[in-house]
Amino acid sequence: MTMVNLVPVEVVVGCDVFTGRPRWVRVGPEEVSVQAIERIRQESAAYPVNEGPRTLFVVRTAQARLRLSFRHRERRWLMEGIDTTTQPSAAAA
Repeated sequence: MTMVNLVPVEVVVGCDVFTGRPRWVRVGPEEVSVQAIERIRQESAAYPVNEGPRTLFVVRTAQARLRLSFRHRERRWLMEGIDTTTQPSAAAA
């Protein structure tokens, strides 16, 4: 399972009102719900000066794993990576 880096693509993300965690992601016309958040990394102390602070999320959807970043200075979401390989579910075994 390998995450493929992408040229950052702007996406629309719906977040939980209280926690700010992603609930769904819209890429083009397709909207997919987030099943799980695997990792969160806040880069508020050390970040590239030209990009500004950001928070990275690795989320799992029914179709793929996505690496999403929220750029705080620009207040926008970007998809920076995708892994479309699917793992067999534990229920199928």
